[in-house]
Amino acid sequence: MAKFSQYKIDLKSLSDKLTDYSYELDRKFFDAIDHEDVRKGDVKAELTVRKTVDAYEMKFHLYGTIQIACDRCLDEMDQEIDTKNRLIVKFGEEYSEESDELVIIPEDEGAINIAWYLYEFIVLNIPMKHVHEQGKCNKVMTSKYRKHQAVQVADDDDDSDDDDLSVEDLNDDNDSSDDLAQQDTDPRWDELKKLK
Repeated sequence: MAKFSQYKIDLKSLSDKLTDYSYELDRKFFDAIDHEDVRKGDVKAELTVRKTVDAYEMKFHLYGTIQIACDRCLDEMDQEIDTKNRLIVKFGEEYSEESDELVIIPEDEGAINIAWYLYEFIVLNIPMKHVHEQGKCNKVMTSKYRKHQAVQVADDDDDSDDDDLSVEDLNDDNDSSDDLAQQDTDPRWDELKKLK
């Protein structure tokens, strides 16, 4: 984690009630994280740490733009990020994440590295569906997408033969399929049916 040393906060050294931090998360940050969700971006992270009697309350505000793959054409697209998150840090025997907002860190370490938390907050702010605006997708991929897209066939009353079927015909079809199913059963199932 030496490459993320600038994101390490020594909590024991904080003397004031409120301490502010500011970070620029650029391509170097995302390259160092080396995770497939986000590879590039320009995000500003502002952090305020409030020291209380038994904990440290961290309030994050991240805003900017990241580049992610479009769900439709797979080309990169810009995605705006604007998220506010909170993290409570307490000292304990060993590291543990008690909940989404509560983290216990070993008291003898007395410091927390927030690099991964910054990345997680960004990823959690990406919408489930992310596509380019209308007309901005890769033209080649869009044409292939349309070529293989399922289309609904309109039912025409004149061409439909289903209307001529009676209820009896449908029942006969079901009976014949049941007969076929009984003929094709595995003999082991037949033995199990006798146990009923």
